[in-house]
Amino acid sequence: MELTDYQQFTEQLRQSLEADSRVVGLVAAGSMANLARRDRWSDHDFFVIVESGTQTDFRTNLQWLPDHERIVIAYQETEHGLKVIYDIGHVLEFAVFDMDELSLVKVNDYAVLLDRGNVANVLVDVAQKSTEQTERPDTYYWGQFLAHLIIGVGRYLRGEKTSGHMFVKVYALDDLLPLFVKYLDAPEKSRLDNLDVHRRFEAVFPQIADSLEQVLLLPVPQACLAYLELVKQSLGDVEGFPAQGIQVAQDYITREIESL
Repeated sequence: MELTDYQQFTEQLRQSLEADSRVVGLVAAGSMANLARRDRWSDHDFFVIVESGTQTDFRTNLQWLPDHERIVIAYQETEHGLKVIYDIGHVLEFAVFDMDELSLVKVNDYAVLLDRGNVANVLVDVAQKSTEQTERPDTYYWGQFLAHLIIGVGRYLRGEKTSGHMFVKVYALDDLLPLFVKYLDAPEKSRLDNLDVHRRFEAVFPQIADSLEQVLLLPVPQACLAYLELVKQSLGDVEGFPAQGIQVAQDYITREIESL
């Protein structure tokens, strides 16, 4: 969606909700709230806050959405949230809350576009609590990373290739990214999304991101070995680096590959 169309859609959404007396607030999130991050691939992320008891109506009757006749798919993704896809491929991700439920959300970038009932003040507290996430110890991430590689290569070599790809190229990657974020220096670390470690990783850590992309393009067994070499090169000097565990995984995976 071009940026002028994007902004027009946003304004139509705001006006539609403002015309409904049951609506308490509209909050833009993510790139919808941050012009600097918005581009032609941005979807619309937002929260609608309504009078208690009317949430179900807003989730099931979508005529309040702009161009609702052009919706091709709409479904409830979570207890409070929906995804909508338009015939031009544009995606909406939104949730409908009453004021009591608003405390359940997690936000970083947001903008209050409509406020009839203390929405802005509540979100200040919500945003603060969203940053107070319990950090797992490094041993958790290292252990998960090695276990996912060992299990994943076994499943792949057994013939469960889909599962093997998931363990190595999704789960193991998710274990590594928090360690890279924690220990690697970068001048623009503040650009990272504190609620989603995947977002803007390439912009902040371009060299590591490029190396990871090359790993992900390899067959699963070779990807496992490439992962291990990458972490030795980039994180081998950090305190608590599990050198013995890395070597055990490397030896095991090499033996399994050579045994076939």
